[in-house]
Amino acid sequence: MKAIQLLIVLLCSFSIYAQKTIDQFSSRKLGVDREIYVSLPPSYEKDTKRSYPLLLVLDAEYLFDPFLGALKYGNYWDDLPEVIVIGVCQNKNEERYDDSRVDEETGLPIETGANFYDFIGTELVPYLLKTYRIAPFKMIAGHDTTAGFLNLFLYKDTPLFDAYISLSPEFGLDMETRIPDRLATFQTPIYYYQSTSNGDLKKIQKKVKEMDEKMKTVQNDKINYKFDEFIGASHYSLVLHSIPNALYQFFAVYQPITTNEFNEKIVKLEYGYVEYLKEKYNTLEKTLNIKMPIRLNDFKAIEAAIVKNKIYNEFDELAILAEKHYGKSMLADFYMAQMYERKEDYKRAQKKYLSAFQKEPIGELTKDMMYEKSEEMKKLMN
Repeated sequence: MKAIQLLIVLLCSFSIYAQKTIDQFSSRKLGVDREIYVSLPPSYEKDTKRSYPLLLVLDAEYLFDPFLGALKYGNYWDDLPEVIVIGVCQNKNEERYDDSRVDEETGLPIETGANFYDFIGTELVPYLLKTYRIAPFKMIAGHDTTAGFLNLFLYKDTPLFDAYISLSPEFGLDMETRIPDRLATFQTPIYYYQSTSNGDLKKIQKKVKEMDEKMKTVQNDKINYKFDEFIGASHYSLVLHSIPNALYQFFAVYQPITTNEFNEKIVKLEYGYVEYLKEKYNTLEKTLNIKMPIRLNDFKAIEAAIVKNKIYNEFDELAILAEKHYGKSMLADFYMAQMYERKEDYKRAQKKYLSAFQKEPIGELTKDMMYEKSEEMKKLMN
């Protein structure tokens, strides 16, 4: 996990990096125009065939920039994907309470709360899906009052969102029981994060911890759940601790192969290193609906595992994968050459190095390197 201090530094200089536009959304449900913040990924205009996960941030006046800063920081290191971030402004203190109004007897939205619920579900999200290239992975985030309210979207048979970031939530009627009961039933992946702190409001702490205890009894492998209790943080400062934790939890499968993953999972395998790599990216596509080329550094990690454990036949399968993702480069021929060289078939290795020489360099692989390896194989053949 990247240090929370770095996020704070980033936020202090946020104006340098901000790419936020402000729109007025005319809502029939609310009967007024609502201010909306919009931040599109840097690649949005260039990569016109790509779609992006959606993050809908409530209480955008103070939550939008911290979320955007964390996403920008994580994406810089390729730990987090690019995301479309939409913020819903609730700029009057009473407005956020009106938006979150629920019936005390049922715990369901009523009056202005029902209007806001419908605004999100029947106006704003459909508009966003029509207007922007949004992938089928949608997140929603809120703090205290709005965090409690966003959980109501879980009550639908088919939830509107796939991931929920509930920061120090003020739960409505029986939510601490209802949410675990709902999460236990889902047959599709749902991501859920909630947090509190030892300096949080006592009534919030109590219910959040009760829900966490009930979540420990939920046995559903479709649910990706994380709970944090921060020591020394207040009701407000816990937000800056929570945001990166939630995002890194949700997008853990997105991250490149780490040193720990290599040492603890990959290199300990007796075989199946290439299959591990393919499954990692298949899981990314299945769970987060993000389809992307396999990173070159992840290819290098699997190459290192093959060499370390001397399972050289897997270079053949790795070459097929390299041809699929980097077909114009010398990567596939290089892996075939590696296999033949390490099996002391220097004649075939020399031919593959020459074949690689005729293709495009990639990463640390250069034409000079391929030529030198080809000459080295010639000498070994004699």
